[in-house]
Amino acid sequence: MTHDVFAAHRPRLLGVAYGILGELPEAEDVVQDAWLRWQAADRDEVRDATGFLITTTTRLAIDRLRSARARRETYVGTWLPDPLVSDPDDPDDPAVAAIEAERLSVALLVALERLNPVERAVLVLRDAFDLEYAEIADALQLSPGNARQIAKRARDRIGDDARRRPIAPEEQQRLLVAFMAAAHAGDVDVLRELLAADAIQFSDGGGHGNVARTPIAGAEQIARFYAGVRRTGAMPRDLVPQLVRVNGEIGVRLTSRAAGQYAITLLDVADGRIVAIRNFANPARFAGDRTGDRPGG
Repeated sequence: MTHDVFAAHRPRLLGVAYGILGELPEAEDVVQDAWLRWQAADRDEVRDATGFLITTTTRLAIDRLRSARARRETYVGTWLPDPLVSDPDDPDDPAVAAIEAERLSVALLVALERLNPVERAVLVLRDAFDLEYAEIADALQLSPGNARQIAKRARDRIGDDARRRPIAPEEQQRLLVAFMAAAHAGDVDVLRELLAADAIQFSDGGGHGNVARTPIAGAEQIARFYAGVRRTGAMPRDLVPQLVRVNGEIGVRLTSRAAGQYAITLLDVADGRIVAIRNFANPARFAGDRTGDRPGG
């Protein structure tokens, strides 16, 4: 019975930990630690299993986030949250479904990096998981009024970037396919047309491969970057693209027939133009790929 109760809550707990941490292996470790606390708990003292598990997971995740932030300060290049990659035609993974259902997009996770650990936890619990302020207050040892004030302050700090209107999957896919074709060809003119003038590209390579270590800002600069990649042959020529879901949005995984998985690309779109490109190219950050066997792997 103890295991059944925890198993029923596990996908949601993983979502909470992932939302607070932005790293899937760390989130899975937190959930494992929460399981150990659950096993050791006195059942006569636990009146609300859900409240106990959410509180335990949240506090463990906050503690782990504080140490994780120190590591991120020494990370080589741009750090991006772990992408949670799934097959568009296979919605059956409960962990993936829970995270996607709570709208934990990569854009939101990036914006949450601006917050301190308590602000981040409050916003994740309230805006992503719809907990009441009284429940959040109990989990974080705050008053409900204080939890409400922290949530408002956190929303003000992350701004509107993470709360853009959802884009129709067909539009997302159309722009993604067009962008990948133009980037592969190094077609500067087409790239300029696809990108917003103030578009920005972030690439998380962790020091691996030919990956830009700083963001590239502006449509012209991004277009010329891909033209240069094409001209110099910096990218493998045997890459096979495959559409995937990345935190619930349409992205593409690039796989080298010779070397296996190469990168994952996700776009942010607004008003029919690409406003941000996020490239995940650090092999150590592919723990969130739940699609099983991969071409060339």
